[in-house]
Amino acid sequence: MGDLETTRLVLHPLTVAETERVVIGTPADDAHWAPGYPTPGDVVGGRRFLETCASSGDPGPFGNYEIRRRADGRAIGGLGFHGAPDASGTVTIGYGLIPAARGHGYATEALRELLRFAREAGAIRVQGDTAHDNVASQHVMTAVGMRLTKEDAGLKHYAINWAETETETDVQTVPEAESDPEAHSDMAADAAAEA
Repeated sequence: MGDLETTRLVLHPLTVAETERVVIGTPADDAHWAPGYPTPGDVVGGRRFLETCASSGDPGPFGNYEIRRRADGRAIGGLGFHGAPDASGTVTIGYGLIPAARGHGYATEALRELLRFAREAGAIRVQGDTAHDNVASQHVMTAVGMRLTKEDAGLKHYAINWAETETETDVQTVPEAESDPEAHSDMAADAAAEA
């Protein structure tokens, strides 16, 4: 599978070998990591991906992606799926950026593209969660068309369901410039620390 591209970003699907390097924190000679990458959350997401590959095989396009700025090619964060869609067509996502990359709309731009891809790849519903106090992540999910579906003691849960009325949930109807907040979802360890 090739990279997913947006106006300012490249979402690079990570291989097992690339993910192993993220987990140990050692870039390949040709890797361009921004200072602070990988975050603890990227390491947690990488471990989850490697465990999935070991237990049930590579989830293919429903794996992890490295977020790279097109301008300089630097990795500034990660996002991805917690595995392939389940029997109902539901996938869970997570995302995060290095602190220096937050506040520029990158998380919104990256998540919007990941949702577009998930829908195109056959997912019917995408869900994610974040801590109650992680307002920036809540803004990111709502900016891409996800809705608050549930709250519990520690988390707010969001989802987009394309089986619902198209005009209410179509991720393509939300303008890219509508929201700039950045934050981590539960995929990341640093998000887990926030949760």
